[in-house]
Amino acid sequence: MKIDGQIAIVTGGASGLGAETAHQLALAGAKVAIFDLEHKFSDAQKLAAKINGLALVCDITDSDSISTAIQATSEQLGGARILVNCAGIAGAKRVLGRDNAVVPLDHFSQIIDVNLVGTFNIIRLFARQAANLPELADSERGVIINTASVAAYDGQIGQAAYAASKGGLVSLTLPLARDLAQSGIRVMTIAPGLFLTPLLAELPPEVQQTLAESIPFPKRLGKATEFADLVKHIVENPSLNGETIRLDGALRLPPR
Repeated sequence: MKIDGQIAIVTGGASGLGAETAHQLALAGAKVAIFDLEHKFSDAQKLAAKINGLALVCDITDSDSISTAIQATSEQLGGARILVNCAGIAGAKRVLGRDNAVVPLDHFSQIIDVNLVGTFNIIRLFARQAANLPELADSERGVIINTASVAAYDGQIGQAAYAASKGGLVSLTLPLARDLAQSGIRVMTIAPGLFLTPLLAELPPEVQQTLAESIPFPKRLGKATEFADLVKHIVENPSLNGETIRLDGALRLPPR
């Protein structure tokens, strides 16, 4: 699918990997709707103004919120064929902490609810509208790109909830691609390693350097533009479907 002229939705698009992806898709000629939470709406608006896109409040755990945002996108930009899911949360807690204190179940449930259930929630509602769009070349109607993590494979101590949520996205990729093949919608997942996101940028330089040295090659933190470049390639390569791509410089996370 050629990006130029298409409508794209980027969840978690107000910051980090999502913001850079929205920016790069717009530079490639897409009209981009930036979905993010209400407290990030100001940042989403600033980015939307910069890329001539659309900023919308959307909570991916709320079906009504998603439906409203997708409808607004369709009315203001047109039917979206590209969905990039960057929305998600992190969090680390050992199952048993100090003095054998057990992790609260809410910690696990919240991360699963946002990262896994929330992502599936918007996928199903996006797919419904994309399936009704006219066919393009190769009978394609849309493409969905999810963001997992290398923690899906190499979860560290304290990452049981986060790794499970991202591992769920990896496991969803093939069955979703098979489910949606009849509608001409592809599904792919990217599993990033250590990237220089706003969160990591707040760490002291020496900590950033230590993290970078754990990466075989290149020995630096990943760049958001490299994530966005892979998103663009996936959109434009119709044979990429039903697979997760590690984008990590051959990194394998240690236990801690």
